[in-house]
Amino acid sequence: MQEIEAKFYIRDMNRMQARLRQLGAHVIHDRTFETNLRFDLPEGGLRSEERVLRLRRDSQSRLTYKGPSEDHHGILSRVEIEFVVDDFEKAKLLLEALGYQTVFTYEKYRITFALDGLLIMLDELPFGNFIEIEGEEMDLIRALAGRLDLVWGAAIPAGYHVLYTRLCAARAHLDPALLTFSAMQGINVLPAELSIEAADR
Repeated sequence: MQEIEAKFYIRDMNRMQARLRQLGAHVIHDRTFETNLRFDLPEGGLRSEERVLRLRRDSQSRLTYKGPSEDHHGILSRVEIEFVVDDFEKAKLLLEALGYQTVFTYEKYRITFALDGLLIMLDELPFGNFIEIEGEEMDLIRALAGRLDLVWGAAIPAGYHVLYTRLCAARAHLDPALLTFSAMQGINVLPAELSIEAADR
């Protein structure tokens, strides 16, 4: 129940896929569209404590809780409890009946690779492309980042919600509760607006 991962912003998704295949990684989940709903209580208690309650729909529906994260030199570690739910809409209604409300909706496309006991997720979001490396040992995560020619100093110790909040602070017309491809259509985002830099050389 411990999530340990490193996240990087990348410019060239195709080149990163090719590099993963060269290293012997294999796809365990093809490119899939995701809808993610993040919940909180009206007073924002979860976010103020850096906790996450999320309902995700892709090929399945999953309910996830994440505890506060710890930053270990670019690698985030946090408690994660996740399980599959049979009915996305009923799970949403249950959370709402308990007093939770949707505070953030975001979409992405994800491809998941596996290599040497690690999971590598390539994420396409409305504001850019990212790679996440997840595993049980920090040293292995850092070693794979090196094999992928990722600049370790560019690791992002923040989630997508935090990155989007930074963007909304710079662009007042954006809805801070809605990060979708339709809402962001035609909007080009520079990594500096997210306070990040590209990690692929």
